[in-house]
Amino acid sequence: MNIHRLILTACLALAACASAVAQDYPNHSIKLIVPFPAGGATDIVSRVIAQQLGTEFGQSVVVDNRAGAAGVIGSEAGARAVPDGYTLLLTTSSTHSIGPLLNPRISYSPTRDFTPIIYLASSPQVVVVPISSPIRSIPELIDFAKKNPGKLNFGSAGTGGIPHLSAERFQAMAGIQMTHVPYKGTALAMPDLMAGRLDVMFDSIASALPHIRDGKVRALAVTSPRRTPVAPDLPPLSDFVPGYESLTWFGVFGPAGLPAIIVAKVNTALNQALKNPGVLEQLAKLGFDAGGGTPEDFSKKMVIESAMWKQVIDDGKITLE
Repeated sequence: MNIHRLILTACLALAACASAVAQDYPNHSIKLIVPFPAGGATDIVSRVIAQQLGTEFGQSVVVDNRAGAAGVIGSEAGARAVPDGYTLLLTTSSTHSIGPLLNPRISYSPTRDFTPIIYLASSPQVVVVPISSPIRSIPELIDFAKKNPGKLNFGSAGTGGIPHLSAERFQAMAGIQMTHVPYKGTALAMPDLMAGRLDVMFDSIASALPHIRDGKVRALAVTSPRRTPVAPDLPPLSDFVPGYESLTWFGVFGPAGLPAIIVAKVNTALNQALKNPGVLEQLAKLGFDAGGGTPEDFSKKMVIESAMWKQVIDDGKITLE
C-alpha cells in the first residue's frame, strides 16, 4: 500500500470515528461559557436555558462565567474550545455585532471563529427621564432637542455599549443633537438621572423596570418594534420615529468547525426549550422575547445587525479612545 493510500485510509478512519462520536452526542456534561458576570442579563438567560437544555439532553449543562474586557475574555475562550459540542458559548450582540466594529484589537472574528447555532432571545431598552422632568413623551423630547441642540445630556453605561448606540441611532433618525455622558456602568448613571443631573437615558428594560415601578424615573417608550408584555403601556419608539428599532440579542455559538450533526442536535434541543411554557414565562417576566429558528436564520440576523451598528458607529464617528 503506497503512502497516499495510507493517508486516505487514515483520514477515512478519523472521519468515521468523528461521525460516531457526533452520533453519540451528548454522553456527558456540557459547559456553557457566559462572557459576563453572574447576575447580569446574559447570565440570567443562560441559567434559564442551561436548565432546560440539560433536561432536553438528559445531561447536566454547567454555566461557566468568564467575565472580563467587556465580554472579550469569555468569547475568546469559546473560540478556542475543542469543536466537539461540549463547550458552547452564550453571548450577545455586544460581543458579536458591536465589539469587533469598535475594537480592531479583538483577537476573534464572529464569522471566522464561531459556528452560529441559534438566536435565543432579544430584549429592548427603555427611554427614561427624571421623574421631575417636564418631558412626558417622545414627541416632547424631540421637540425640545430640536429647539435646544446639544442641551439635553443623555447618560449611558459606557461608550460603545448598546444603550449608547441606541441613543445615537435615535438622534440620527430623529434629526436631533444631544450630549453624551458616558459612565462606567448603569449603577453609576441611574442615580444621576434620578437626581436630574442627566436628562435622558436608554437603559435595558430589566435594569430600568424596578426604578420605573418605584416612581423614581419616567418611562417614555421602548426600543422594540412593538409593545412589550412587561410594560404594555409604553409605546414603541418607532411610533414616533418610523423604522427605529434597537434590541439586544442573545445567542448560542460553538467554536469554528463544530460538526453539522452536533449543530443540528443543539439547535433542535434549544428550539424545543424555547417552546416550553415555563421557559417562555421566565423569559417574559424578565422582559425577553423568545427567539428560535435555524443557524442560517441566526447568521443572517447577525449580518443585518452588524451592518446597522456599523452605520451608527461610522455616522457618529464613535470610537473607544
